[in-house]
Amino acid sequence: MSTISKSEIDKIFGKVLKKFRVKRGLTQEDLSERLGISLKYISRIENGYNGVKTQTLIKYLNILRLSPNILYKDFIEDEETKKTIALSEKIDTLPPEKKEFISSMIDLLQDLDEKTRIDK
Repeated sequence: MSTISKSEIDKIFGKVLKKFRVKRGLTQEDLSERLGISLKYISRIENGYNGVKTQTLIKYLNILRLSPNILYKDFIEDEETKKTIALSEKIDTLPPEKKEFISSMIDLLQDLDEKTRIDK
């Protein structure tokens, strides 16, 4: 894996966080209030001029209902992991009842796999 600078990481994180803030219909002002940080700091994060403290990042993820997988996807090189992230992104677009259905299907598939292993 090639070396990634902190500046590159900050820019990608900022881009992703802004994308999902907008997708969730929040203004920078809304987010500033909910995170308890200044509007200027939000702007600097989204433009890649500042990194995000871990505590702030966790709050961001919760407020934006964002999976860490999606945040880190641009840094991942492993193809299987990329597929998992792509699946997570598809699921994220579904309404809650369809997410529940997908979860039930996964449980069913896991049960079938377990039964197949026991029967062997």
